[in-house]
Amino acid sequence: MDAMSVTDRGARVLVVEDEEPLAKLVVSYLRRDRFEVEALGDGAEAVGLARRWNPDVVVLDLGLPGMDGVEVCRQVRTFSDCYIIMLTARAEEVDKLVGLSVGADDYLTKPFSPRELVARVRVVLRRPRRTGTADEVDGPLTFGELEIDIAGREVHLAGVPVELTRTQFDVLAALAVRPRMVFSREQLIEAVWGPGWVGDEHLVDVHIGHVRRKLGDDPADPAFIRTVRGIGYRMGPGR
Repeated sequence: MDAMSVTDRGARVLVVEDEEPLAKLVVSYLRRDRFEVEALGDGAEAVGLARRWNPDVVVLDLGLPGMDGVEVCRQVRTFSDCYIIMLTARAEEVDKLVGLSVGADDYLTKPFSPRELVARVRVVLRRPRRTGTADEVDGPLTFGELEIDIAGREVHLAGVPVELTRTQFDVLAALAVRPRMVFSREQLIEAVWGPGWVGDEHLVDVHIGHVRRKLGDDPADPAFIRTVRGIGYRMGPGR
């Protein structure tokens, strides 16, 4: 499929979808909302375009021919922290989790409403919001060997930088700014994704799991992120 351009002013959205009728429909809805859009149906070409064009959001189909969406996501994450919304035609949870494990921020299962997709794009572009702004925090937050710089959006563990995606950082920051508070999934979604987000609340669990993995935090004996059974999550050791 040839690349389609929309030159209207606004955030840049790269649509990677090999079903041309669906891609054209999505592009038309994004265009109505005054986004600048490029669309491609080939994963390898999309990686190259993402590198050159620097999109704000990538809408990425999981089931692309050739280089699939998971590999596209992996490669884009090596040079960009843009928001990535995965699309999948398969409802199995494993597909969703695989997509998120490589750094996607959200997902939609086909068939979906183009209006819902546009709403999701707008939600991610409004972030970060209430995860603890610099004026709420006086200097870096420290939890043992973990240091979180909210203003600089940097995380260090024992002095070594920890690479987190935007969403992973926002989830960690929301917990860190209010370490005495136990966050339910709903509260974390509101803090990170905002009240306009609609989807599977277990998205929170997936991102918590990836943050823990990057911090080397054992869920059974956590040093940083504690699970409070029946409620949600909070910062602090398990004991």
